[in-house]
Parts: sequence; C-alpha cells; structure tokens
Amino acid sequence: MPKRFLLTRRFPAAMTEDGYRRLRKFAASADLSEGEALSFIFENFDSVTNKENLNARLKLFTAARAKPE
Repeated sequence: MPKRFLLTRRFPAAMTEDGYRRLRKFAASADLSEGEALSFIFENFDSVTNKENLNARLKLFTAARAKPE
C-alpha cells in the first residue's frame, strides 16, 4: 500500500447495522478495506455528498434518533 494510504488513525466508532452493511457493500464494490472506504469518503466528503440532500437526510436521521423506543 502506498505511504499516502497507510491507515494511521484508529478510533472507536459505533455504527448502525444498516450503516455498517452499506459500508461493507461500498468497500467491496470499490475493492477497498472498510477503513480505506471510510478514509475515501471523508477525504472526498464535499464531492461525494450533495449538500441539500445531506441536510435533509441528517434531519431525518436525527429526528428518528430522538424518538424514544
């Protein structure tokens, strides 16, 4: 792996099952490890997201999270 792509940071992260399933699917389709896939998404965040869609989805996600089960 080229030096630029060495994964040097690790952090504890919790994900929903749906989010993790989607990450694994994306990583497999791009022939990346899950860590590489996350790095790609965050390094290219502005170009892989649509700001208007992101804001709408974020509102839906936080609204669903706030509801007591």
